[in-house]
Amino acid sequence: MGAYVVRRLATLPLLLLGISAVSFALLSVAPGDPAEIVLHQRNPGQMPSPAAVTAMRAELGLDAPLPAQYVRWMSRALAGDMGRSYVTEQPVAAQLARRTVPTVVLTAAALGLALLLAVPMGILSARRRGGAGDALVRLAALVGSAAPSYALAFGLIILFAVKLSWLPAVGYGSAAQMVLPAIALSLAPMAQLTRLIRASVLDVLGQDYIRTARAKGLSEQMVVMKHALRNALLPAIGATGVILAHLLGGAVIIETIFTWPGLGQLIVGAALTRDYPVVQGFVTYLAVIVLLANLATDIALRVADPRLRYERVGV
Repeated sequence: MGAYVVRRLATLPLLLLGISAVSFALLSVAPGDPAEIVLHQRNPGQMPSPAAVTAMRAELGLDAPLPAQYVRWMSRALAGDMGRSYVTEQPVAAQLARRTVPTVVLTAAALGLALLLAVPMGILSARRRGGAGDALVRLAALVGSAAPSYALAFGLIILFAVKLSWLPAVGYGSAAQMVLPAIALSLAPMAQLTRLIRASVLDVLGQDYIRTARAKGLSEQMVVMKHALRNALLPAIGATGVILAHLLGGAVIIETIFTWPGLGQLIVGAALTRDYPVVQGFVTYLAVIVLLANLATDIALRVADPRLRYERVGV
């Protein structure tokens, strides 16, 4: 296990280097001149002169070749300095840190809700294969996979906030304000996990050791809960890292709709105002989170599955 973790950690710097380099290159060809953007922010309503734009480009270091700009940015990022926002002129690292907690809270709530619903639904669907319960669960999973999260978000707002007045439509700070965005964000992962768990339970229930357990006279509930469930949940554990990445991506839309002050709302505002340092910092920061989450998922999977824990070949 220790050697595996070391190997995975050794690959993280290379992956981060590639991701940050690609995003930096793409931002360099995006429309708009950052120097003009900064001058417009400092002097609204005034057209900056060519001399002022040239001076600002030199101040921001944009007059250097692109590789030199990237090396300078990366050296500062490794020291925790991701630059300053063109719009607010605040440190990008401070903005990302301030917005992390709301996003983590929302993502954790959505993932917990998805697991809370997907595990029993997947097991029920597998045990009632071909029945009405199976058909209902599969239909719900299909709708969850196909329905856009923003459509569900607006539907929840109209029903529970506007029509029924049960829950607040927007805001951050209370448990009630988290209910609607968590439900909207959890729909897609819930559908994915339900279908995955159903398929896994069906596969496990066909194994020889399950037939042996039934032959010993154990009840079907005991067979499923004690013998089948642990192995059936292994694929779901392995998929959690990928699902977490999807949740963070979906949070961009959900946070904007519900005015949730997280990373998603920050990146949308930065993209609209061409605040390139914030966008670059966000991409790199999100890559670190996703890579570490995938590493944690792989470690958890190896702990849960002895076959992976004791394997001698491969990574």
